[in-house]
Amino acid sequence: MQDMRVRGSRAGLFVTADQHAEAVRALTDAYAAIPPGEPVRLAKRTSNLFRPRTATARPGLDVAALNRVISVDAAARTARVQGMTTYEDLVDATLPHGLMPPVVPQLKTITLGGAVTGLGIEASSFRNGLPHESVLSMEILTGSGDVVVATPDGEHADLFHTFPNSYGSLGYALSLTIELDPVKPWVSLQHKRFGSIRDATAAIAEVMASRSYAGERVDFVDGVVFTGTEVYLTLASWLETLPADATPSDYTGQQIFYRSIQTRAADVLSVRDFLWRWDTDWFWCSRAFGAQNPRIRRLWPRRYLRSDVYWKIIRFENAHHWAAKRDARRGELPRERVVQDVEIPVDRLPDFIDWFLAEVPIEPIWLCPIQLRDDPAGESDSAATDPVPWPLYPMHRGAAYVNVGFWSTVPILPGRADGDANRAIEAKVTELGGHKSLYSDAYYEKASFDALYGGAAYDVVKKRYDPDGRLPSLYDKAVRAR
Repeated sequence: MQDMRVRGSRAGLFVTADQHAEAVRALTDAYAAIPPGEPVRLAKRTSNLFRPRTATARPGLDVAALNRVISVDAAARTARVQGMTTYEDLVDATLPHGLMPPVVPQLKTITLGGAVTGLGIEASSFRNGLPHESVLSMEILTGSGDVVVATPDGEHADLFHTFPNSYGSLGYALSLTIELDPVKPWVSLQHKRFGSIRDATAAIAEVMASRSYAGERVDFVDGVVFTGTEVYLTLASWLETLPADATPSDYTGQQIFYRSIQTRAADVLSVRDFLWRWDTDWFWCSRAFGAQNPRIRRLWPRRYLRSDVYWKIIRFENAHHWAAKRDARRGELPRERVVQDVEIPVDRLPDFIDWFLAEVPIEPIWLCPIQLRDDPAGESDSAATDPVPWPLYPMHRGAAYVNVGFWSTVPILPGRADGDANRAIEAKVTELGGHKSLYSDAYYEKASFDALYGGAAYDVVKKRYDPDGRLPSLYDKAVRAR
């Protein structure tokens, strides 16, 4: 377990329960001081959202003090964590105990509260579902200014089940108690190439049904579509002991993980490096900043090869449009941002990928199988049998999906408008029985949005916990960018 202790002992990861309680008191006082009618939003130093937001003159609610781990109970395999704690810090606190969250999203600065109230998926999602499925209880500051503890069967069970995918429109997670899973020190990876998306889909279905492939156990699975005839699945499994002839790879410096998939049939990573294998290059998006150019990469400090650094560059561009103005001077077409993650039923995946490759000029594409857990911890009997247990994140229990992620821009051709590509994607996803996450641009009409994202259930809970509408509605945040 030596690899898991390298950073886990560093100072500053933890706060005491009393310190947490004091931070909560300070936050509720700050909330109460905001005049009625003023919009309320968080003042976050980092964000993994791509939705633009309407500027407001009033500073946001400062939640900086809620970014630490309160406790780790190794015997019970649980942790109590403040809502703004990043997964990077959470993993550093749990790995020394040989534990990790059941689903660790791919980017280091995604917060636990953000993953639960929004999107969080990874290569363990085919067996562990979504981050909110491992939550046992949530301490939430509601729109009415009250602090409640929501559990699956308690007084606030309605809030517990509608909080996922609410994106802060029902309240803010102050702390969460979550399950943890045991880990092993190493992860063995096999990169399997398929000549078509249909062959890859058949393999995905096999792994999701049996948690194995060709008779070999699979603990993690995701994939990359480079072209219609070059599709890879990465099938990974835990290793207790590093084989004598194995040299662990390091993708935190000069080597680029997604390129290794095309050139290496097998690989071995430490558990920490496996969890953050995508963060160094923000999947493959670092190429937009020149970070994959060998000459530039040699000069780029290793500590700045991280997704949050690239995100700061994006925020600068969004504020100043320097690159867009340069491209306009060169006579290049304006570009539409197409940054989305969509869930497609596994049997419709070939239909979507074929359509996407023909209509949207973006490659590579990420694939991540996902299905809700069979026996979610802490759920009531009624929730366990509910075909759609999380109404604002409308996945059906017992159904297999594949998350398809694509993050780039496309040219806006003459006669087309900004948003056309995203609207076409939304329509295709709905046609195929899927849905998309709401961390980026959305264009739905209100009636369609409510039908797709549990509008009826949402309205009931919104009225109970935010009767005066102090927090923007989910539709206002996701579509109207308020």
